[in-house]
Amino acid sequence: MRIKILTLFPEMFVALESSIVGRASRSGLIDIDSIDIRSFTKDKHHKTDDYAFGGGPGLVMYAQPIIDAMEYASRPPFNADNGRRVSLSPRGAVLNQRVVERLSRYDDLILLCGHYEGVDQRALDVCVDEEISIGDYILTGGEPAAIVLVDAVTRLIPGALGSSESAREESFSDAGLLEHPQYTHPRVVNGVGVPEVLLGGNHAAIAAWKREQSLRVTWERRPDLLERAALTDKERRLVKSWALD
Repeated sequence: MRIKILTLFPEMFVALESSIVGRASRSGLIDIDSIDIRSFTKDKHHKTDDYAFGGGPGLVMYAQPIIDAMEYASRPPFNADNGRRVSLSPRGAVLNQRVVERLSRYDDLILLCGHYEGVDQRALDVCVDEEISIGDYILTGGEPAAIVLVDAVTRLIPGALGSSESAREESFSDAGLLEHPQYTHPRVVNGVGVPEVLLGGNHAAIAAWKREQSLRVTWERRPDLLERAALTDKERRLVKSWALD
């Protein structure tokens, strides 16, 4: 996968050189390139923003340098038939695992990081396929949101994780539930031991325990997820019994 990030602050993406994303990049599974929008401005003072028509607080990013930067990023080898141009914006659809899975299937992503008060609508109309938000709060710019999106998408690229099971068993994957509790060595920490079922080697019992724990954690912390999760009748009765306790 190729990801290009259009930004006024390319230095912020040094974080993507670390951990799983950095390893995937070095191994050739993903190609990440940050493109400085400022280098495309035609303003003699290298400005990229101005006050909004109609008044209001803050500055709005010019359309022209964004359009030109997007045109540059969209040149081959960008695959127009299987590529997506995304603006990170608080007014976009909220990012969730289903959106991440969809985006991971593209050959190319171009991410536009807005800043200040926002982006001239004419740039969005011309060169953006969709707007995405990472949550109902306001950031100073789209750069942190782009880092979140790149990290989430990279984890789904085959070979990016050490285990093929990891992405499937994590929170929000497949069953749509939160992840069960995890334990490692030593067996006892501050007098608290590991649940015995995890030590017995009975894989069916372990799977059942993990499933019930995922249900319990989801019920306690994100009950809204249970409404669309694939549950058996027995599991629905179990969840209902917790509500009656």
